Amino acid sequence: MENDRSDLVYSGPVIEFVAVANEYCSYAEQAEGFEKRDFIDKSRKILSLLYYKATLLPRTEPFYEEGNEKFVTEEDWNHVHHAILKKLGKHNDYPEVFDPVYRDTEDQVGGSIAEDMADIYQDLRDFLMVYRMGTVELMNDSLWECILNFEQYWGQKLVNSLRAIHSLLCSGENLDEEGGEDETEDDPEKHDTSHWIISQRKRMWYGKDE
Repeated sequence: MENDRSDLVYSGPVIEFVAVANEYCSYAEQAEGFEKRDFIDKSRKILSLLYYKATLLPRTEPFYEEGNEKFVTEEDWNHVHHAILKKLGKHNDYPEVFDPVYRDTEDQVGGSIAEDMADIYQDLRDFLMVYRMGTVELMNDSLWECILNFEQYWGQKLVNSLRAIHSLLCSGENLDEEGGEDETEDDPEKHDTSHWIISQRKRMWYGKDE
């Protein structure tokens, strides 16, 4: 059984997914270093590849009953979110895209590329941190959780933001301009964070926000 798990977590599709996930996280952390158009264009390519590689991951079952350790803090999330939000500026928000997870909430009104990409970053960075521990059972469980989260959380966010990014790149809008940001977007106190994945999961894990 242990050999089966070892074969699975070191299989080609998993290793390839790990490589793309790592590239995505590094790219999201370095968003400030890109020109706006380059950032949007690279986002389209890496999100498309990430989705494809996620669909090839082999199925597995968890070894441990307890959940995996979490590494991404709210400060980490905020850093990535703020950098992408500032980079995209007025091009960040997009019209409603159907999301079955939130179909009965106000958040169905519209979306934010920066929030979607930061949420994807959160799940992938947590997955990578556990996977890199090198313990087969933990690697297996991190893979299992990543697949589950892909199906229930960040997979939908990925296709939502990809749709918005595709529309931007094909719209003929001037994406070479830096700036154009609404200053209120840069003030963390002006954001309602209750609908963010990291806030929702805190309530789920702890029964309340920290």
